[in-house]
Amino acid sequence: MTRSVRRTRWTLQVAGASVAALLALSACSSSDDESSATTSDTSAPATPKLSGSITVFAAASLQESFTTLKADFEKAHPGTKVDFSFGGSDTLAAQITSGAPADVFAAASAKTMAIVADRKDTATTPATFVRNQLEIATLPGNPDRISSLKDLTKSSLKVVLCDKTVPCGAAAQKALDAGKLKLTPVSYEEDVKSALNKVVLKEADAAVVYRTDVKAAGSKVEGVDFPESADAINDYPIALLKNAQNPTLAKAFIALVQSAEGQKVLNDAGFLKP
Repeated sequence: MTRSVRRTRWTLQVAGASVAALLALSACSSSDDESSATTSDTSAPATPKLSGSITVFAAASLQESFTTLKADFEKAHPGTKVDFSFGGSDTLAAQITSGAPADVFAAASAKTMAIVADRKDTATTPATFVRNQLEIATLPGNPDRISSLKDLTKSSLKVVLCDKTVPCGAAAQKALDAGKLKLTPVSYEEDVKSALNKVVLKEADAAVVYRTDVKAAGSKVEGVDFPESADAINDYPIALLKNAQNPTLAKAFIALVQSAEGQKVLNDAGFLKP
């Protein structure tokens, strides 16, 4: 065999070995990539399962809507529980600043939320999620033929208002001021539900409450709109509280309130969009 033939065979053998080495390296690299991708996929963090319970302090006028949202929330997250404390926003704010345990605060006015926020007791910036407008609640059938806010100033009528420190009471006073009217009620009530209940029990002829409460009462009362209510619309803010025991669950509930689903429940109840 000539030297030239040997050299040609040697060159082909070296070339073949190089190609084989490159193919093996490529296969190894591909395998590593697939392994890396598989590892990356399996190590992706899963959404944590919600658990535990939260306490929500909420304005009395939110009772029906929030109770509906509670059922939806607990159904969507089995094993969780939402507890409520409903009442006048000023009373709830005072309880929170005094250390009452709560995770979420939903107030009926920016002013009452500010009581809590100014004390640095909120963990998130309060956000308005709905608004509410006043309406006159009369006895069924409106036997006194009340058609305006001015009609409530008649001495023959027993009228109930929310206390002026409560958002619905402050809004009522603002509406009266807008109409340049003076009204002396037979009583000032601690929250809007108490004021409405006076009419439901026929202990009063009329009360200035929220239209959402009139709607929730159904046939037990009759509602009368009045133009001055447009000057006294309340914003409803919601916030996570600083000392929340279950902030993850609390944030999820707030997210539901602000979601399209939550807004539909609130709008159906008569609340205005934020």
